[in-house]
Amino acid sequence: MKSTLVIISSLLVLVSTIMLSPTFADQTNEIISNDNNIQLVKTTTSMHIPSDNMLPWASVRGTVENHAYDHPVIIQIYQNGDAIHFAQTNVNDDGSYEYKFRVRSVDGNNVVNVFEGDYEVRIFKTIDLTFDYSF
Repeated sequence: MKSTLVIISSLLVLVSTIMLSPTFADQTNEIISNDNNIQLVKTTTSMHIPSDNMLPWASVRGTVENHAYDHPVIIQIYQNGDAIHFAQTNVNDDGSYEYKFRVRSVDGNNVVNVFEGDYEVRIFKTIDLTFDYSF
């Protein structure tokens, strides 16, 4: 009986995590510059964090195909055109990146929703155009 309760509780936590996670919509890509076989690409997407969000963290993650070595991903978050949060994160050897940030702060009975509503997220990625595609 106790193990059944643990399993059901775990499933409820998983379902609520999926349902209450910040959601990202369609995205657009724009080439910002090409210089010395390096290309800077801006990806723009939207993010919605509901007012009844119960999770403390959100993240921006993805993959950079043929990422330029030693060039971090730059993340900019805007709300109604106003800059809200800027960050950078390193790109892993496999091209993946992830930046976690706090969207809700809880200190005892004091709860502050740091992020709430609709946002525009701009992600700047640097691509190495000299990648060798031959085998």
